[in-house]
Amino acid sequence: MDIKLDEGYMFGLGLFETIAVKENRCEFLTEHMERMNKSLKYLGISKDVSSQEILEYVDKNPMKNGVLKVMASQENFIVIPRENTYTKEQYKKGFVLGFSEVARNETSPLTYMKTLNYGDNIMEKRRAKEKGWDEPVFLNTQGQICEGATTNLFFVKKGRIYTPPVSCGMLNGIIRNYVVDTYDVIEQIIYPEELDSFEEVFVTNSLLGVMPVCRLGSFLYTERSTAASLKVSDTLFEEGV
Repeated sequence: MDIKLDEGYMFGLGLFETIAVKENRCEFLTEHMERMNKSLKYLGISKDVSSQEILEYVDKNPMKNGVLKVMASQENFIVIPRENTYTKEQYKKGFVLGFSEVARNETSPLTYMKTLNYGDNIMEKRRAKEKGWDEPVFLNTQGQICEGATTNLFFVKKGRIYTPPVSCGMLNGIIRNYVVDTYDVIEQIIYPEELDSFEEVFVTNSLLGVMPVCRLGSFLYTERSTAASLKVSDTLFEEGV
């Protein structure tokens, strides 16, 4: 693999997308490419990544249940395949979440992009694993709930779905955006002190789809009917909740 030492490699000024592939079908491919190209333009990178490039890669490298990590910077375009490792057991149990001590910077435009500078997420994900958590949850500088290291959060109260607004400081995930656009979701600022008022919590991302949460901080959640009712794809996550 020939990697050029551009600003993407040296400073993290590049983008990546993680795309779920099921039976050679790239899920939400158009949405992934639109997000990547919009961010590339913001960073001043004169490159467009086309869906056709990804489809040609999958055609040459068939995948049954996999993931493509697509990375782009000024001088580099890289596609790396791997297996999708989420299991039935994880959906049955639900995720355990805990709060990170690192704050999300809602004032930085890079917070809202999937840049190659992903250090906070990776380091906090490792610390979460050491504590027995599946995912760390970030608050912003005002103490508002934002997102997980690799997921977006949703909360359910009396049958209504709530999620923090993107302006709190988060990546507007592909599945998050789909759920907000498709279902009746209320975007509302949420503080940790409010967690006891919700009866259900779930997280989303492009690889796990919709994952129920069994614990967030000190709060336990057994309800998962809303998460189980959400359908985000005809082919993906059918073995999930």
